[in-house]
Amino acid sequence: MDDEQRQPVLLNWSLSSRAEVKPRVSEGRADSSVSAQKSKIPMFPTKLMEEVVRGENVKKALERVETNAGSPGVDGMKTEKLRGYLRQHWLRIREELLEGTYSPQPVRRVEIPKPDGSGVRKLGIPSVVDRFIQQSVLQVMQGKWDRTFSECSFGFRPGRSAHQAVAKAQSYLREGYGFVVDLDLEKFFDRVNHDKLMSSLAARVEDKRVLKLIRAFLNAGVMEDGLVKPTEEGTPQGGPLSPFLSNVVLDELDKELEERGHRFVRYADDCNIYVKSERAGLRVMESVKRFISQRLKLKVNESKSAVAWPQKRKFLGFSFTSGKEPNRRKIAPQAIVRFKTKVRVLTNKNRGRSVEQVVEDLSSYLPGWEGYFGYCETPRIFTDLDSWIRRRLRGLMWKQWKTFRRRRAELMARGLSTKDAAQTAMSSLGPWKMSRVPNVQRALSKAYFDSIDLPRLAELRNI
Repeated sequence: MDDEQRQPVLLNWSLSSRAEVKPRVSEGRADSSVSAQKSKIPMFPTKLMEEVVRGENVKKALERVETNAGSPGVDGMKTEKLRGYLRQHWLRIREELLEGTYSPQPVRRVEIPKPDGSGVRKLGIPSVVDRFIQQSVLQVMQGKWDRTFSECSFGFRPGRSAHQAVAKAQSYLREGYGFVVDLDLEKFFDRVNHDKLMSSLAARVEDKRVLKLIRAFLNAGVMEDGLVKPTEEGTPQGGPLSPFLSNVVLDELDKELEERGHRFVRYADDCNIYVKSERAGLRVMESVKRFISQRLKLKVNESKSAVAWPQKRKFLGFSFTSGKEPNRRKIAPQAIVRFKTKVRVLTNKNRGRSVEQVVEDLSSYLPGWEGYFGYCETPRIFTDLDSWIRRRLRGLMWKQWKTFRRRRAELMARGLSTKDAAQTAMSSLGPWKMSRVPNVQRALSKAYFDSIDLPRLAELRNI
């Protein structure tokens, strides 16, 4: 046993260390397509597992898992307990990994509603120990593999983002590729073919222990309603390794599209191909569907896939303008609907929360939403949404004031004359209509909402 194997590498880690570890961007990305052409299938070293369990790598993995936190797995262990657990058991776990005998626990099934309201997304939450091991494997595998992925692939990759994917799509439109082949893979994460995935991994990974470990994670099973069900296909969403494995599977699609000379953008299982005519798009759609079905053993979701003008489709929450100023980024209508649905929940009159508490909830939600959708190039939408949010809050406050006396007093306290306050308070209109009455708007003005720290989307965008 070498010196590193003897050392309990976790024992010197500070329990207070919670610094976020940013994913390392692979060097040489600019030459990735060239290197991939020169070496179609670069092999990774036979002692890959030794890199996985190396002290520096596992320390970064632990810090990443602690930073990400998340729910416990089937064993109930919380992230806060992981460091202490590894202090006692890491040498045993390390030995099992090096010997190829480590056995993961089943994942815990969790269902969350999809953003578009079309059903639920099934997540598989690994135990925190398994998340730690997956993260350790991911850091090594991604560092070696990422540079060989396509330049048109943007999802789950260090140094790449959804905004870059949208910008790439926009560049194709400006080059005159005015139709999109919008492909959606049906239940992709649930239907990844294990044998196909392992074949792709084995083409590059020589270390059989790493392959065996990944296969064990895929076959660990899912605990649902107290019973463990086998997993014969799919990569359960919820573990650190699954997004990387999805890119390994779909890299074959990327390489096929590159070989055919297509302009395309892929983010996870959302793939758009840009062509110059509808006829070309229909031809490409049929051809690529056959490839996905026959070669990848996956299925295209017919109801969500189409050949259309990009202005009629959404991509990662964005769409594009038409008319006098075409091909500018705008927020897709579906994303606006989801935003308003969320705000309606937060400003619901029956939640029993004061306006200050509601503003606090909005202050947690609005900056994050704007941080993503502020990438659009149609700023008027933020001014319109700010106005709509203030109207929701005016209606909420009017409802909460309830009585004539309370309404009159509140309006007077905000600057209305006794006469104007009384006339307004006597109105029989409902809260939504009252929110547009000039006297209510004067009393509950922009300045008032600024005074209680309601964020403005339009101003957040300019920060």
